[in-house]
Amino acid sequence: MARKRATNGPDGILLVDKPAGWTSHDVVAKVRWLLGQPRTGHAGTLDPFATGLLVLCLGQATRLSEYVMAHEKTYTGEIVLGIATDTADCEGAVTARSPVPPLDGATLERLARQFTGRIAQVPPAYSAVKVAGQRAYDLARQGKAVELAARQVEVFELRLTLLAADRLRIDVRCGPGTYIRSLARDIGEALGCGAHLASLRRLRSGRFAVDEAWSVEELERLAGMGRAGEAVLPADEALLEHDCALLGPAGAAAFVHGNVHRAGGALRPAPAARVYSTAGEFLGVGAVDAGGSVQPVKVFRA
Repeated sequence: MARKRATNGPDGILLVDKPAGWTSHDVVAKVRWLLGQPRTGHAGTLDPFATGLLVLCLGQATRLSEYVMAHEKTYTGEIVLGIATDTADCEGAVTARSPVPPLDGATLERLARQFTGRIAQVPPAYSAVKVAGQRAYDLARQGKAVELAARQVEVFELRLTLLAADRLRIDVRCGPGTYIRSLARDIGEALGCGAHLASLRRLRSGRFAVDEAWSVEELERLAGMGRAGEAVLPADEALLEHDCALLGPAGAAAFVHGNVHRAGGALRPAPAARVYSTAGEFLGVGAVDAGGSVQPVKVFRA
C-alpha cells in the first residue's frame, strides 16, 4: 500500500546537499513529499550539474526566502580552458576550441584581480533571467538569439589555481546574482582561448554551510522513521545576522495584528529586524524606526 502523504508539514529552514543531476526543483519536490509540506521553495537555485548547499524554506519560512537569497555565497569548481560552450558549462554544445596559452602564477593572480570587486557581468544565455517576459533559457532552446544586458555583481574573493595545462580550480566568495558560469566564460575570453565551467559546488550561503546539510538519502532514512522534521531548523535561523527586537505582551499582540508598537529599551533603526515576544516566541520581521517603533513587515502566526 502506498504511503499517504501528510499535508501539514513543518515550518523552518532545511539545508540540503544537492546531488549532481538533480534540478533544484527536483529537490524541492522530493522534500515536499518527504516532509508533507507543500509550501516549500529554494532560496537560490543551483544548476543541475552543480552540487552543494541548497537552502530550502518551508511553510511560513517561505516568506523569508528574500533574506536568505541576499546572503553572499561561496563556491568551488573547475574550469576547462580552450573549449567554449553555448551554456558556459559542461552540459552545453561546444561552440569553439582554441589553444590554451602557457599560464603561470602571476597571470592567474592578475586574472583574479581583474574579476574581483564590483564588476559588470552578462548572465549566460541559458539562464533564468527574463527577456520580454520570457526566460532566457526558453528563448535559447528555441534557437532564438538572446541578448542580455550586463549587470553589476560583486566578487569579494577569487582564487585561481592551475590544476593542469588546460584546467583551473576556481574558489569564489560573491554577492547574490553572480553567475560562476559567466566568470568561467569571461576568464576564458580574457585569456583568448575560451572556457567553460566543468564542475561547481556551493559551500556556503550566508552563515549556512554545506557541512551542516542533509543528503537526500539521509532525509529519506529520517522520513522512513517518521523523524524528517528533526532536520528542519527554526525559521528565525534565516535572520540571525539581523538585529532583534523584544516586545512585551501588549507589543506582541499589536505586532501580530499588523499594528505599529513602540518597543521598550533602546533599539537601533533597522529595515528588517527579528521580532520576538518576551516569552521567546518568534513573531516575524519588523522595521524599526529611529524612535524605536516596530512596524510589522512579515508576521508569523502560530
